[in-house]
Amino acid sequence: MSEPRINERIRVPEVRLVGPNGEQVGIVRVEDALRLAEEANLDLVEVAPMAKPPVAKLMDFGKFKYEAAMKAREARKNQVNTVIKEIKLRPKIDPHDYGTKKGHVERFLKAGDKVKVTIMFRGREQSRPELGRRLLERLAEDIAELGFVESAPKQDGRNMIMVIGPTKKKAEAKAEQRRSREQHEQRPAGEQTGEQTGEQVTPGEQPAAQAPQTDEATAAAE
Repeated sequence: MSEPRINERIRVPEVRLVGPNGEQVGIVRVEDALRLAEEANLDLVEVAPMAKPPVAKLMDFGKFKYEAAMKAREARKNQVNTVIKEIKLRPKIDPHDYGTKKGHVERFLKAGDKVKVTIMFRGREQSRPELGRRLLERLAEDIAELGFVESAPKQDGRNMIMVIGPTKKKAEAKAEQRRSREQHEQRPAGEQTGEQTGEQVTPGEQPAAQAPQTDEATAAAE
């Protein structure tokens, strides 16, 4: 292990010393603190330079840096970035297009993302904002199991906007997707459905890989 470390900014003869397990040793001379660190084969690290006197702690500095790096890595791994997806609709959208757009909204919400739904008005449609409001309210009802209205419909120039938040948090959605993927990967190769392994057979034809008949079966056929 390297020599015990103490921050060079410490210009006072004494420090408030903290032991390796967090116990309060008290105010000691820097020389004594260095001696204790050397005897314990630990480092002397300044943890509160602005305190009076400064606070120093006995610790394994290498282990401390490693654990701090692992915690930071874990925090980045679990960090969830809020994503807002956008779907644009026309107030007189046809049923097929509405179903497609609604499917996109459901997919976004299942992934834990927010959805900004924009109704675009053109020409005379701007004089009938109730059409857009009814469409947004209908959409909110249709996806009620997956999301909730976070921002009620409001007019914004030629558009009307509503924000839908997911009922399932992003982290939960990611964890569920990860579990589903792991279960699929762990599934035995033989456990496949007939659609995955079976061959298409037209009426009147026998499968190409038909099992041979036994003697009893042949006799019965004769």
